[in-house]
Amino acid sequence: MSLRRWLKSTSNRTFIVWPVVLLALEALVQQGVPIVSGWGLPLLAWGYLQYRLVGNYRARTGGGGPGISIPPDRIVDSGPYRWVRNPMYLGHLIFFAGIAITLASWIAVGVLLVHVFWFDRRVREDEGRLEELFGEPYRAYCRRVKRWIPGLV
Repeated sequence: MSLRRWLKSTSNRTFIVWPVVLLALEALVQQGVPIVSGWGLPLLAWGYLQYRLVGNYRARTGGGGPGISIPPDRIVDSGPYRWVRNPMYLGHLIFFAGIAITLASWIAVGVLLVHVFWFDRRVREDEGRLEELFGEPYRAYCRRVKRWIPGLV
């Protein structure tokens, strides 16, 4: 696999590249080994595990592949998908929040905020494809289940 293809993977960027880049940037800013707070570590674990476990669940229940490049064979509206439509992407954002807290980094907060908008745009594109694929049953699912936060958004 080429480096370019490896870097195209959102999960590789979120869970490997960004932590390394942010740690390096904080090392430059702090002129040495960055101070690390343990308060963000549970969010790092939660975000990664949510992404990984929900991804396995989605593949088992709905078919398809990672991301929308290989769409699911059916709507997954059970398990974590009964609460939010995008629990895997939400795992990415929880992980980014964990990095920001762990490094006490305003740079990481900025990266988190950029990714909030980036993932929201990506989700809207994915949802358009899923609506084309599944039609009214998917629209009904969207009316029942919030995009990001149960009962709110």
